[in-house]
Amino acid sequence: MHGDPALTANFDHLPYANPAAPKGGRLKLAFQGTFDSLNPFNLKAGSTAQGLNGNIFETLMARSSDEPFSLYGLIAQSIETDAERSYATFRLDPRARFSDGTQVTSDDVAFTFDLLKRKGRPQQRAAFSQVHGVETPDALTIRYDLQGLGDREMPLILALMPVLPRHAVDPAGFEDTSLAIPIGSGPYRVTEVKPGERLLLSRNPDYWAKDLPIRRGLFNFDEIEINYYRDANSQFEAFRAGLIDFRDETNPQRWTSGYDFPAMRDHRVYRDALPIGGPKGIEGFVFNLRHPVFDDVRVREALGLVFDFEWINANLYDGVYTRSKSYFDASELASTGRPASPAERALLAPFPGAVREDILDGTWQPAKSDGSGHDRTLPKRALAELAEAGFTLQDGRLTKDGVPLAFEIMVKDRNQERLALNYADSLRRIGVDARVKLVDEVQYQRRRQKFEFDVMIGSWIASASPGNEQRSRWGSASADQEASFNLAGVKSPAVDAMITALLAATTHEDFVTAVRAYDRVLLSGFYIVPLFYSSDQWIAASASLARPKQLPHDGPPVSSTLDTWWRTP
Repeated sequence: MHGDPALTANFDHLPYANPAAPKGGRLKLAFQGTFDSLNPFNLKAGSTAQGLNGNIFETLMARSSDEPFSLYGLIAQSIETDAERSYATFRLDPRARFSDGTQVTSDDVAFTFDLLKRKGRPQQRAAFSQVHGVETPDALTIRYDLQGLGDREMPLILALMPVLPRHAVDPAGFEDTSLAIPIGSGPYRVTEVKPGERLLLSRNPDYWAKDLPIRRGLFNFDEIEINYYRDANSQFEAFRAGLIDFRDETNPQRWTSGYDFPAMRDHRVYRDALPIGGPKGIEGFVFNLRHPVFDDVRVREALGLVFDFEWINANLYDGVYTRSKSYFDASELASTGRPASPAERALLAPFPGAVREDILDGTWQPAKSDGSGHDRTLPKRALAELAEAGFTLQDGRLTKDGVPLAFEIMVKDRNQERLALNYADSLRRIGVDARVKLVDEVQYQRRRQKFEFDVMIGSWIASASPGNEQRSRWGSASADQEASFNLAGVKSPAVDAMITALLAATTHEDFVTAVRAYDRVLLSGFYIVPLFYSSDQWIAASASLARPKQLPHDGPPVSSTLDTWWRTP
């Protein structure tokens, strides 16, 4: 995206891959929930089986998790563009094949582009609709016209588009849920499906890219068995019993006290905390601004003041978490703790009032309680702000014009429910009627996609190179797009302008300036109540599994299907 790739033209393998890793064995994994589709690219992808992207479907180029945003050739053997990135021409590798042996051609790429532009997920439709034109001069060449977009990321976005086989995809039924076995060009094929319960991927012995440097040392298991569990407890018990090989632990209490069982004591399994590279992203209770009750920023800030992180962290999570204070925490992109530079102020100048003064000068921090569980300072501040917004406390209830301040917090599992109940209890103490509603996975995804909620827990993973995905998360155009990630329904000219600025940045310095200004605008909107994060990924695994010593610098240490791991002989 900026500067030069770290790897030279003749690199042998990715730095975090082991080219000498032995091949073979079956990897047994587990995910929570269910699935009713094998198509991860349409609007209904919330219930699609996991593990398909990368394993079944491949993209034109592949990302290196060792760098902020560098791509290397995969299906595309080369990319050509100019200094303005006003076009992108991809030349395909003539060796590229789908799993049925059919050659991957520019016709397949153009077909996929058109299909996702018309029927793909909202963020794909929004991005691809900006492309002015597509040409396929021959069977291995495709050229995109990007003139006048001012979006320097677009060639990379196009390079990360999956390629689907035209001969095996029915456009008419693309928007429907389907359990038809998909055909892709990736290292695995789907060989067994038990709807909603189990998926088996088998390594394709004729995988066309197995000797490419970008793939050497990856995809080492002959089979990947993915089982689905309805709840976290049964999933953990399956790991304890040896029915699955790997666990990505997200429950801090279980992490600190739940791993004293025979297999662990006998060293048949082990656990580790692996440092997570790159910005930490953000998770939080998100307010749905489509509902008038959350129109006033003073109300949103006040509701956030009573979230007692210090007590929750100590009593519910054994003190393992750090409070989030930026949308790009623990990185150079974070604005918190830094005064805005002259360049940032120049970007923000056309939008007076879009950034609060304490956020502009870098002194703002999330509210901090005394940790006793009975802090009175923050509730008093919250009530004062709500009074300024027109609310009065009558008979223990906050009302405005006779209407009580009331809403529902939607959650999808017991862990979220416990956290939400604690927050709701704090809200009730200041007269807010907050009700917690636990719904099943199917209902949760439907309501999330249609924005049928008052408050829910949202999560936004951050990369070291935020770009076009920000439009679908916070851009005005995505606020009314069904299934977008703009859960809050934000429509802000300042937000839109900062996204445009970060996409148009030509140097790393300009990019950092734009992202920090963007971070300040989002923080000033108080669209979410920030939660917390761990600096490590907590994992537990069978002792028969091994991984490279070197971890990626700019990404999660372990992928969902353990692409860099192997089974020891």
